[in-house]
Parts: sequence; structure tokens; C-alpha cells
Amino acid sequence: MKRALLIGLVLGVAGISNAQTNPSASAPEHYEVRVAQGVEVKMRDGVKLHADVYLPKADGKFPVLLTRTPYDKQYSMQFALKAAARGYVVIVQDVRGRYSSEGDWYTFRHESEDGYDTVEWAAALAHSNGKVGMFGASYVGATQFLAAIAHPPHLAGICPEVTASNYHDGWTYQGGAFEQWFNESWTTGLAKNTMRRRLEQSADALSGTKVLPLEAYPVLPAASAEGLAPYFRDWLAHPDYDDYWKAISIEDHYAQIEVPVFNVGAWYDIFLGGTLKNYSALKSKAGTDAARRGQRLLVFIGGHAGWWPDKTIGALDFGEKAPVDLEEAMLRWYDWLLKGEANGVDKEKPVKIFVMGKNEWREEDDWPLARAQSARYYLHSAGAANGLGGNGSLSTAQPSDEKSDQYIYDPADATPTIGGPLCCEALPTGIGPQDQRPAEARADVLVYTTPAFAKDTEVTGPVSLDLYVSTSAVDTDFTGKLVDVWPNGFAQNLTEGILRLRYRKSQEKPELANPGEPYHITVDLWATSNVFLAGHKLRLEVSSSNFPRFDRNLNTGEEQARGTHMVKATNVIYHDRAHPSALVLPVVP
Repeated sequence: MKRALLIGLVLGVAGISNAQTNPSASAPEHYEVRVAQGVEVKMRDGVKLHADVYLPKADGKFPVLLTRTPYDKQYSMQFALKAAARGYVVIVQDVRGRYSSEGDWYTFRHESEDGYDTVEWAAALAHSNGKVGMFGASYVGATQFLAAIAHPPHLAGICPEVTASNYHDGWTYQGGAFEQWFNESWTTGLAKNTMRRRLEQSADALSGTKVLPLEAYPVLPAASAEGLAPYFRDWLAHPDYDDYWKAISIEDHYAQIEVPVFNVGAWYDIFLGGTLKNYSALKSKAGTDAARRGQRLLVFIGGHAGWWPDKTIGALDFGEKAPVDLEEAMLRWYDWLLKGEANGVDKEKPVKIFVMGKNEWREEDDWPLARAQSARYYLHSAGAANGLGGNGSLSTAQPSDEKSDQYIYDPADATPTIGGPLCCEALPTGIGPQDQRPAEARADVLVYTTPAFAKDTEVTGPVSLDLYVSTSAVDTDFTGKLVDVWPNGFAQNLTEGILRLRYRKSQEKPELANPGEPYHITVDLWATSNVFLAGHKLRLEVSSSNFPRFDRNLNTGEEQARGTHMVKATNVIYHDRAHPSALVLPVVP
């Protein structure tokens, strides 16, 4: 009752506001809105999902904006009212097994079929004109892509924000390492609703009336936690990129996507790598020419590490230009795509990125930038690059005969995560950009730094670490982190990556290492866009842990999900004429 009243009040206010603030005849049409709550949508297997439908209070037919969420459909009410007032039928649906919808919740498993069925149901509604676009962030981006690969005939476009391209690498794992903090915190958050559903099902006051003595009445029997999140155990049971993951991989099904995609990502976002890959790959691999030509990309700052319209992400204020209205950007795109409005979207460049350092927005012809030049910054030292007090350096000069660097990686004393791309809660050490000097003071972190730049130097595009390594263990990890060092010493993390050595050749077929044998590996540090201002320095950190963002490699070669025994590893980084380890950067002239 109270919720219905609240929605009624909001609708009334929205109607008044639209009438008063949009008097111009040239402004977009605005409508009063009515809402149908809890509308049943039957899936092909008979399971009923529930949706709230927001409709313009007017005759005629309108394009549909659909979102399918595991996070409770009521939280999309504000945007749904805004979009419906703008002339869309907006549908917000709880996915299978979540909140008001029937069925059992299991990540990713039913999203293609349920997405297809919901799109086609939406297209057939009385007020629908048959064109359906989808929207939403994170897992709600996954529901869009997984629906798109099923190519429902009436799907006309999707707008996935801060989401991945592969639910193995770049979601559950990265470089073979388990995304421990994300996986555990996200699963715990999801499990709260599943437990609530169990409690509701187990509540039985009638059977309790026969219990004696009266004080023994079980007010609410405890629901079992057994099998609360079966997908979590399945993730751990499938550390390799096998058929379990391939069936739901977007990367493996790009050719099945036949609609334009407005990809939205963010620096410091946990799924940035996938967002960028989706844009780049769909330009050549999407299933239709319209889809290939219809790719767009917007990259702001924060994502899961800090949402718009914030200008402060982590420890840094990125300036007054940083905030961006993502809702308006999406609606403008859909006004053009679904309504055919001549609003100039088609004349804009397809890529828009926020450039850190300069802290300004810039439009680009493509991603990666064609004018960016690949530069190799080689690792150098006198054999002691350990910590801030070491003698590690970076330069474009190739190495000659140099001593290697080494450190002891102890899983029982792992290098801590300090900020970075985190979800779904912040750690005590923060989120996003944070000062990395506490980690750089450790002996198990190798630090390589350039001299201060004499002029502004821009790095925009994919970043990778080309390393020659060895280890005393049969398996270990290697991590890399790109850092912008300010004149006052503040060490701003920009982007980072990890590689579990057993996956150096393939994510599908792990291969343990031979202790002491040198290996040539590549650590993907994803991407960034940052201007190293004059007086700033560029720094690389190399280590073997980033915990608890990633699980600790126990160095034993055992199955990580069940391992408890730890051993220390002596890990070596070579940087000589025969082993020219380098940080590979896209430098914009």
C-alpha cells in the first residue's frame, strides 16, 4: 500500500515538473506516465517472471526500453519514469529466481532464453511499436549481451554499461587468477535475496502451534545455507576456460550479435577490459553490417569504483568536467536509433573518452587510437629494484648485460590490494586511485621508475607487460601495475594485471612450470588514458600478489580451490640483452 502511494506521488510530481520545465514546443515530447506493476511474463518452460511496465499516458505506439535485473526492479523506478515521460514503454524485470520472479537463480544460465522470450513479449505489447532496446550496467549488461546472442527478431539495440566480454577471464578469473574479492563479495550480496526467499518458504506458523512448552515456539525456523550459491562452487570447479564458460562467452558468439551496441566503460572499472574488447571486436565480427557500423564507445572514470555524476573517484578529484550524464547519453542514442530523431548523434565520432591527467573529454575516430605509437619502456637495475629504495629504472634504452632482480613471494604475507578496480564493496585500503607507496615499500615489490617528464606525455590505449621470468616453484603469479608518480610523491595507480604462470600458454590447458627455467610471458594490464604531466614520473610495479583482489597463488601447483598448504617462491625478473623485459605503452604524439 505504502509503495503504491509513493509511486503515485512520484508520478504526480513528475507530471507537474515536465509541464513546468519543458514549455518549448521544440523540446522533446513529455507524457504523463502510468505504471502496471508485477506483470507476469511466461517463459518457454512455464516459469513466470515479473516486470513493472511504465507507459506514456497517450494513444499510439512507442519504442520499448527493457532492463532485466537481479538487483530488484524497484530500484530502476526513477529512470523508468524519466524515460517513459520521454516517450518510451519502459519494462523493468526481475530475472529468474530473483525478488518477485519465479524459478531458481543461477548466474548467466537462463539469460539468453529468458532474454529472447522477454524481448519478443515486449515487442508484442499493445503500446509497443515493435522496436526493443535494452539497457543497464554490470550483470544487467550481461543480460543484454546474452539476449543479443540469441538474436530475438525485435531487438534493435543494446546499451551495456561496465560489463564484460567473457565470464571466465575478465569476470570470475583474470589471467588465470580467481577474482576473490569480487566473487566473494558479489556472491554474498546475491545470497541475501536467496536466503530471504528460503526464509519465506520455511515460515510455517500453523505447524508451530502444537509445540510445547510454549516458550519453545520456533518463531522463524533457520533456513539452511546449503546450496545457497551453487554457482560459486562451480566457478571454483572450472578454473580453466572450458565448455562451462564457452557456452556463455560473449567473445565466442560475436557473430550472433546483429544489433548496434552503445558500449559504456570506465577507467578503474573491474570489467574495463571486456568493455573495450566488445567495442573493438564487434566492429569486425558482429553478424550484420548495421551492427558492425553501429558500435559506439564511451569511457568515463570510476564505474564500479565510483559512479557518475561523481568527480571524486578514490583519493582523487578529477575536476568539474569529469561528471557525465550517462542516462541522457543513452536516451539521446535511443532517440536517434529507435525514434529516428535528427539529434546529431549520427554525426558524432563513435568514441568518447575521458583523458586523465588533463582531466578533459575527447572524441575519437576509433579505439585503440590509430595515431598512438607503441613504445617499449625497458626494465633496468643493478640487481636490486626491490621497493622504493631500490635501483630500478625504466627507459626506452635497450638493456645490455644487467643483473636480474629477484624477490621472495610468501603467500602468507601477500602484497595487499590498495585501491584499483574493485567490486562490490570497498576494502579498508580504498577503491580506485590510491597512493601505492605503502605497497612499494615492500621488498617483494619491484619498482621501476622513469626520470621526471620534461613535457606532458600521453598514454592512451592498451597496456601490456613483456617479461622474462623464472620461479623456484612449480606455479606462481606475476603482477604488474602502471603508476603515475606526482611531484609530491603520490603514486597514482592507473591500471593493473596478473598472470598465473600455469596459464602462460593457454587459459584452456594449464601447464606447471619447471623450477628455475626462464619463461617469456605477457601480462595484460588492460588499458588507460592518462597524460603524465611535466614533472610527473612513470612507474611500473612488478610483484606476485594483489590480495585480496585476487586469490593468493600457494605456489604448490595444487588445485587452488582446495589448497591449504603454502610454500615460498623465489621469483626472478630478467632484463638483459637476451631477455629485454619491457612495459609496452601506447604513446600519443
